[in-house]
Amino acid sequence: MGAYLMVYHKDADHGLHFALSYDGYNWSALNDDQPVIAGDTIAEQKGIRDPHIFRAPNGTFYLAMTDLHIYAQQKGYRDTEWQRDGKKYGWGNNRALVLMKSDDLINWTRADIRFDLLSDSLREIGCVWAPETAWDYQRNKLMIYYTMRIGTKQNKLYYSYVNDDFNTIETLPTLLFEYPKKDREAIDGDICYNNGTYYLSYCAHDGTAGVKIATSTNITGPWTYIDEYVDAEDRGCEAPHIYKIIGENRWILMYDCYRRNPHNFGFVETTDFQTFTPLGHFDEGKMTRKGFSEQKHGAVCWLTKKEAKRLEKRWNKKK
Repeated sequence: MGAYLMVYHKDADHGLHFALSYDGYNWSALNDDQPVIAGDTIAEQKGIRDPHIFRAPNGTFYLAMTDLHIYAQQKGYRDTEWQRDGKKYGWGNNRALVLMKSDDLINWTRADIRFDLLSDSLREIGCVWAPETAWDYQRNKLMIYYTMRIGTKQNKLYYSYVNDDFNTIETLPTLLFEYPKKDREAIDGDICYNNGTYYLSYCAHDGTAGVKIATSTNITGPWTYIDEYVDAEDRGCEAPHIYKIIGENRWILMYDCYRRNPHNFGFVETTDFQTFTPLGHFDEGKMTRKGFSEQKHGAVCWLTKKEAKRLEKRWNKKK
């Protein structure tokens, strides 16, 4: 491994965007910051949000995204603000996830999974957001985990197992993590593994929204709750994602500073998952970006240098 791929979406177009890095700190947009896949070509709501990229142990790439366009009415895709009644199903309501699979990051298969059709118990779901993919080594299976709620009830984190073709949900949603405080909630889960421990970072809606981490020895829990925030923000942030620096005992926690105008990402760094050193935001110091801005809800996977060069050749043709 010798490079990194970042996926993100932008509110302006609700499409899938790519950026590359060769050190994990300095990033450059592909395709001049235009979507590499347009949201209106893959999603029921004509837009995607919250993309996550996962490289499986066999090298296959899996993309999971929220099927949701928050400005679909303004864009003329529907007549109502939300897909369904906002009073009954809440802000940003949706019912589907977009799942895509590729061996080369260029040619993809796609499935749009309607969760409300999986079971009668799910017909009244208010949302299924921010999906991520992982490999359960104990069951030797792909799993996805995501934020879900019924109607306008509390958001919680759930997981399901999915087939290798990444087009069929094989198990109904099972609770992964529920925020332990009454009338508070957790969204946007992200799981990483290091030295015998799984770390679940998530956005805690507990006062000012911020990032907390829970721990477990099993990818599906039970999780040990830790009350401290690990982000370095003075205002709301969400969508945490942790990636490891290749060849080093160093991890970057990236998160979406949605309360900043314009939108930006914040970063902290750790070697032990106990102490987190602030790295600031893009354009402020160690973390740099070139050719993109106002990115939302990012995720990162490792690439070989050959794979990175192939993506540059594919998407930077004008250069």
